Amino acid sequence: MANFEVLAEGILIGHSELEHGDAPMGVAEGRFLPLPAYRKLQPMLVAMRDSTQAHLTLAVRTAKHRELPAQGGVRIRDYSAELGDEEIWVEVNGIGYPLYEELFPQHVESYRLRFLKVP
Repeated sequence: MANFEVLAEGILIGHSELEHGDAPMGVAEGRFLPLPAYRKLQPMLVAMRDSTQAHLTLAVRTAKHRELPAQGGVRIRDYSAELGDEEIWVEVNGIGYPLYEELFPQHVESYRLRFLKVP
């Protein structure tokens, strides 16, 4: 699985594997692994985890610096104060096809398997 970089206003603030997804919605999400640069933004993101974060210019890109076109935006949900550092998540919304299938074939396959009849 590819490792993705998370940026805020062009500054690398962390990484994620984007290990979960909703293929039909073009959503990929996963645990966020912060870098030291994230700590400066963390109080603001904790306060804004349930509201818009569009003004922060969050972006996600592949390890080869290909930015994911997130039509629905990128958001960080930081629940670390309540649940510990393992509970910071990044969500990328609205990645179109065929790029979604190219980057996240495991999410597409998981969705497809839900509709197979099991005898």
